[in-house]
Amino acid sequence: MLEPDLIELFVAPLERLEFRYLLTDSVAAMLCGEPRVTHDVDPVIFLRVEDIKKFLEAYPSPPFYIPPPEVVLVEISRKQNGQFNFIHMASGLKADFHPVSGDELHAWAFRNFRGYAIGDITIKIAPPEYVIVRKLEYFREGGSEKHLRDIKAMLNVSGGTINREELDFWIQRRSVVDQWKLVGSQL
Repeated sequence: MLEPDLIELFVAPLERLEFRYLLTDSVAAMLCGEPRVTHDVDPVIFLRVEDIKKFLEAYPSPPFYIPPPEVVLVEISRKQNGQFNFIHMASGLKADFHPVSGDELHAWAFRNFRGYAIGDITIKIAPPEYVIVRKLEYFREGGSEKHLRDIKAMLNVSGGTINREELDFWIQRRSVVDQWKLVGSQL
């Protein structure tokens, strides 16, 4: 099940500071599928150079491990696949931040995000079509079956809310047709 501490520790500061972000990967998959244990969140975040200091100050050290500002600057400057993480040292909970790049799928997801109320805040979740396509890409890259299990759970629980036309478009566009066929053969 989703640990509230993940939201309190890593997402609430993004909301307070009004950063543009989306939660993706396991948290988004659970909210559209079936609960499972996770110890991290994966926000995709718009982060400008001039906001790095304010962003890092929202996660003070201690209790957080945070990378130096220079590392964050390098990662937000990447054309694609930038990533850095913060760790809450007492609990071991982690946030893997993925800076927005010129990725057209990111842009589509930000235009189509879903709000999800947890406690006193409404968090921003990537749409299920985005999560499915990303999980197909992760499966292609690493072969972990957990991504296929998450996709199947999302289809079983939230299949009626998934825009199949958009999903098919992005599956073709991102060249994950073969991986998608594996999901279909196991349903």
